[in-house]
Parts: sequence; structure tokens; C-alpha cells
Amino acid sequence: MKGIIKRGAGKGISLTWTLGKVIFPVTLIVTILQYTPVLPWVVEKLEPLMKFIGLSGEAAVPLVVGNFLNLYAGIAAIISFEFTVKEVFILAVMMSFSHNLLIESTVAKKVGVSWWFVAGVRLSLAFLSAVLINLLWKGGGEVAKYGLAPEKTSDPGGWGEIIWQGFQTAFMGVLQLALIVIPLMIFMQYLREKGWLDLFSRWVAPATRFLGMERNTSMTLVAGLTIGLAYGAGLMIQAVEEDGVSKKDMYLAILFLVSCHAVVEDTLIFIPLGIPVWPLLAIRLATAIILTAGVGFVWNRLQQQRKDTSYENKYHTF
Repeated sequence: MKGIIKRGAGKGISLTWTLGKVIFPVTLIVTILQYTPVLPWVVEKLEPLMKFIGLSGEAAVPLVVGNFLNLYAGIAAIISFEFTVKEVFILAVMMSFSHNLLIESTVAKKVGVSWWFVAGVRLSLAFLSAVLINLLWKGGGEVAKYGLAPEKTSDPGGWGEIIWQGFQTAFMGVLQLALIVIPLMIFMQYLREKGWLDLFSRWVAPATRFLGMERNTSMTLVAGLTIGLAYGAGLMIQAVEEDGVSKKDMYLAILFLVSCHAVVEDTLIFIPLGIPVWPLLAIRLATAIILTAGVGFVWNRLQQQRKDTSYENKYHTF
């Protein structure tokens, strides 16, 4: 057992270092940027677009903050304004699909998936969902009543405090990553060496096969669904190195996770905003399943057609 813990901890520390090199500088830079004219300038440019998707100009603030930082920052920005229930629901769906873009997209790139693919899919799903909700939902015009919400901290008093806050936020982000990833890698090592990982993969094989992937992506999907895209991508890094996950399965797994990850946490934190959360969960799950299964079906058909064509050419040549 000591050997399993040692090997798992070693992989966890290595993975934390790999992801921390991305998370620390990006978090530091973005935390500092929110106290500069950069974010207000971005918000100003996005205001005309807000009206097209049924939102007021102020809604650009939580969207920008949520995409640059995280859902908690986005929610803190929401409660700073008076929005209708419909507006809050649209913001919740959009930020569920698209938040923390810089870190999560860059982490996904570590497994060989294009940064632009990840960011493009998430932004497209966010704005498409907003347009559809705005067109289809005619209610929700009453003012939203906020319950418990993240505490707002006072702004730092100068550049020294701003930079210090950035370092603190970045350090805590990496520390939180380590506290999740290292125990997770030890647990994964135990499952792998005891044969439970293969058994689990067989159990969920029908689901991964329906989505167009091989069963060795199962743990990645479960991790991403429960603890988030960044950590799911972390498991994918290990799977690529040890289990030989194909490029197609990498893209399909990331496609599923960018549509639907950390579904429990990301859904529950919107409860204090007074919106219906079950439709929010259903929209994310349905989108992930339909989108991934559709792309997987087409991708597998094209691969099979290329194999058939290659075989016929070899046969005729012979």
C-alpha cells in the first residue's frame, strides 16, 4: 500500500506542477487586470451585443468577469445589479457553458486539444443558448431576489495590495489544485493496480461507446463531470501517457466536458440567485450528450469510410 501511495503521490505532484505552471500566472494576471481599465473597456465593447441576447448593458460585467475569472466572481458581479429572473437565468446558462476561459482552455491544450477549439465551442454554446432562451421564454420579467451569495471583499488600496492579492489568489488556486489532484492520483493509482479501473471501464463502456469514445476515457469523463474541466483534463494527461487515448477520443472527451463539467457544484451555486436550477442542469446535460454523440457518430463514420476506401484501393491494386 505504501508503494501505491508513493507512486500515486508522485504522479499527483508532477501533474500539479504541470497544471500549476498554467494556473498561477494566468490567475495572477487576470486578478490584476480586473483593477485596470482593461475589463471596463471590454465591457463597453460588449454592451451592444447584450441587447441582441435579451440582456441589459450591465450584464456584460458578470459575463466578462466570469469568463476571465470564475463562476464565483461572476455571481458576485450579478448581485451588484438589479436583473430580472429571465436575465439571471440567461446569465447562469451562459456562464455555466463559458467561464474561467483562460485557465480551463489552456489546461485543455496540455492534452493536445486546440485552445481555440475549447474556447470557441464554449462561447458558441453560451451565446446560442442565450439567443434560444430569449426567443422561447416569454416570462421571467419580475425582478430577481437574491438570497445568500458570495461575500464581496473590499477593493485593495494600491498597486502593492493589488499585486499581493493577485499572488495570494494564484497561490491558493494552485494549493486547491494540489489538495484535489494529489489524493485523486493516489486513488486512481490504487484503482489501477487493484484492477478496479478496468472493471469500472467495462461498467460504463456502453455510455462511452454511445458518445463515440473508447472505454479508456471513462474516468476522465467522471472526473470532469464531478470536479471540473481542469481536473478532468489532468486525468486525460495521465490517460494519454499511460492508456494510449486516441486524438479523436481526446477531442470528444473535451467536447463533452466543455459542455458539461462540475455539474453538481456549478448548478448548486446558482441556487441563491433565485432561478430554477433543474432546467439549468438539464440544458447542460442534454447539450453535452447530443453534441458529443452527434460529433462522435459522424467522426466514426468518416473514419470507417476512409478505412473501407483504403482497403478497396489495396485490393484493386493487388
